[in-house]
Amino acid sequence: MRLTLTAGAVLAALLAPATAHAEPGGDGRSAGVREASPGGIPALTDERGRTLTLRGWNVEDKANRGDAALSAITENHFRDMRAKGFNFARLLVFWDDLEPRPGQYSQTYLRKIERVLDWAGKHDVKVLVDAHQDVFGPAFGHRGVPAWATRTDGLPFTPHPDDWFSEYFEPAVQRAFTHLYEDEDLRLAQARMWRVLADRFEDHPAVLGYDLINEPMGEVREGEDLATAARRIERDQLTAMYNRLADAVRSVDPDSWIFVEPTPIVGEGVPTGLGRIDDPKVVYAPHFYNTGMEAGADYDPAAGWIENYERAVTVYPAEYKVPVVVGEWGPLNNSLPNMNRFYREAMSSLGRYSSGWAGYVWCYGGGYCAVDGAGTFRTNKELTAEPYAEAVAGTVRSAAYDPATGVYRLAYDSAGRRGPRVTELSLPPGDWRVTARGGALVLREDRGRAWILAAPGARVTVTATRG
Repeated sequence: MRLTLTAGAVLAALLAPATAHAEPGGDGRSAGVREASPGGIPALTDERGRTLTLRGWNVEDKANRGDAALSAITENHFRDMRAKGFNFARLLVFWDDLEPRPGQYSQTYLRKIERVLDWAGKHDVKVLVDAHQDVFGPAFGHRGVPAWATRTDGLPFTPHPDDWFSEYFEPAVQRAFTHLYEDEDLRLAQARMWRVLADRFEDHPAVLGYDLINEPMGEVREGEDLATAARRIERDQLTAMYNRLADAVRSVDPDSWIFVEPTPIVGEGVPTGLGRIDDPKVVYAPHFYNTGMEAGADYDPAAGWIENYERAVTVYPAEYKVPVVVGEWGPLNNSLPNMNRFYREAMSSLGRYSSGWAGYVWCYGGGYCAVDGAGTFRTNKELTAEPYAEAVAGTVRSAAYDPATGVYRLAYDSAGRRGPRVTELSLPPGDWRVTARGGALVLREDRGRAWILAAPGARVTVTATRG
């Protein structure tokens, strides 16, 4: 989301009149998921039924396009992420690169995506393919929806080069979203785009799923505050769009997970208005940004933002019984006095309700980058590297890491006789000693990884201790 001060003020003003409430939900369960988190939120699972935890980063190249598209992403991104204990990447792809002219899909771009996926697979990193947009697309100087699919009805657009997020509130941009949601030919074009992507990559071993659109926005009607508009857009437009696109994906890919996002307004502690997505493998994928921190402010522990966000963001997945994976998070300035506390409290919160997350962003430099040019974690980013159970062959009872003592404990009930046997741990750089009790043994331990073999139906406890 990455707000600046002006955009943060706009959001605060528009949200002030609103009273957050949850939309009514349903009681159906998604197939292939297992109850794990408090409040009835199920866990993400793999094809063997193991409970998954995803920890990783967004991987992007927003600067290059056409023949140079994705050239800023190298194999080193995935090698280095895996070496630091991360198993997940959210890969940004752009519709404007895939389909530069109506109906003409770039085979070169598809091959470039495949090369990136091959690198991820080589280093055992699971990938979420994200159809990304920022301020709709190139018609407004950004990336995402092609210019040929952008309709503004002649409404005005004024660029804000120092405050790009506020461009979402320009009349032309808001109307473009309405046409994408409502015009039948654009609906069909978006669905065809997703069929092309899913058909090409359904069998790629690195692909975990598809994020159907990044940070969708919409048109605020006269007299609406922003929270009310967001819930209406989510309820009336995004729900229908996600069901259309899920059908398009399922026409060629029956197995991959489908990730759906609310508007970014959930970051203000507003429960989403999304309705049911009629698919058995849906993941709720909100983002986790604070407007003040995005504008450069320090974390304020007394404000209760993390607690408010957690309460709001868990309403939808608990109601509709879908897993949660947070698709983006992490402030621009990591070195302010309270940021150490922010990362510790954020990691604890994310661990309570989500099946994982992708931080923003894995790059080598300053700003939002996770690591510097030498590949060393930037200040406080090292706190994102914790031990965790990548895949649990059974039902998790508890999992917790104490950074003060360097001890990680996992307790789970292993699967029955016909279930999977092997649980996998990821360990950040350092010397670790892994032990298992309760009918289980450490099958193998390599640097950064450990595998646990458990007897059927055992009550297992695994402990990883930093040396």
